[in-house]
Amino acid sequence: MSDSDGSDADDREYAVVLDVLAHGRSDADEPQYRRSPVAYAVGEDTFALFEMTLTDDADISIGDRVAIRPAFEEGIDRGRQIDYDGLTDGARSELEYVVEEIVEDNERRFVDFFNEAQPVSLRLHQLNILPGIGDKLRDTILERRKRQPFETFEQLDEQVDGLHDPMGTISDRILEEIREGEDLKYRLFVRS
Repeated sequence: MSDSDGSDADDREYAVVLDVLAHGRSDADEPQYRRSPVAYAVGEDTFALFEMTLTDDADISIGDRVAIRPAFEEGIDRGRQIDYDGLTDGARSELEYVVEEIVEDNERRFVDFFNEAQPVSLRLHQLNILPGIGDKLRDTILERRKRQPFETFEQLDEQVDGLHDPMGTISDRILEEIREGEDLKYRLFVRS
């Protein structure tokens, strides 16, 4: 199925709006009456951060899910990728909640990470990169997934002693990757 712009609906990429500045950025060189509204968002698939210039008549609010690829949602004039330091304080405060919601809404994707995680090197496994997962817990996860792949976060929590709140573990790692950016050696979920 193709949309009116010729793109496949499945090829679209979306972001969730974290903050909207109706009067533009206060640090802009232009006088306030010439500033365009600005929104900040996080990508659902890549967890990349975006600053988007909005049209004056845009109907976009915090929490909205907006298309960012192959074309921007109506009301978004242009956008650029930014790092964590480029977010407003409001966007930073929303980020944790939005990441948790994205992880919860895409449970299968993140449960599959536990099912499919592989060694990074001879001494390090992708599971060890998650906060709170040491060698013993990693080995338990690997042993249990051999028997039967995990289906839900709840199943992971029940079957792996010591793995408390697997959804929160994933969310914490995503937030660490967003905040640290390129400074982290291994990135499991955040892509540019």
